[in-house]
Amino acid sequence: MNRFMSFALAAALTLPFAAQADEISDTLQSAIEAYNDGDITYALEELDFARQKLMALRTEAFQQFLPPAPDGWTRDVETEMQAGLAMMGGGMGASAEYRAPDGSQYYSITMMADNAMVASMGAMVANAAAMGMKVERVGRQRVALNDGQAMALVNNRILITVEGGDEALLMQAMEGIDFDALSNFGN
Repeated sequence: MNRFMSFALAAALTLPFAAQADEISDTLQSAIEAYNDGDITYALEELDFARQKLMALRTEAFQQFLPPAPDGWTRDVETEMQAGLAMMGGGMGASAEYRAPDGSQYYSITMMADNAMVASMGAMVANAAAMGMKVERVGRQRVALNDGQAMALVNNRILITVEGGDEALLMQAMEGIDFDALSNFGN
């Protein structure tokens, strides 16, 4: 079996069994058929389409790590963040805004993974104390606080930023994040 077919078959087999007959597996099968027919251009188009769909599933799974709104608050999940990340080198992102019932308080949580910005901001978070930022902990997770912003770096690849509100509200928001589960995302 040639390399292309091995890759496509492996990709199709790693999908959950219940999803085998979905749009992604159909597209991968179409890519194999196009390749076997000698239509490399269409095979590549189908692989690109399947990759986009798989990335959308991965992004959807990443958004599940945004914590629910505190009791009585509302949460508005940003749905267009991924398009902006594509222009910044790719990766994944999830963002939501949280508002108190009376509108007097709010904060936003932004999570980015596997992006060039994470690498550059990660160095700042990792050296927060040396840069004069206050450092707190949520469980075993270090959180840097500076000028109305709290930042955490998970596994050197996921940057979480909470903005808005006072320090107590920022830390409360950070406490709502499941860092243990997030650290295993994509592994």
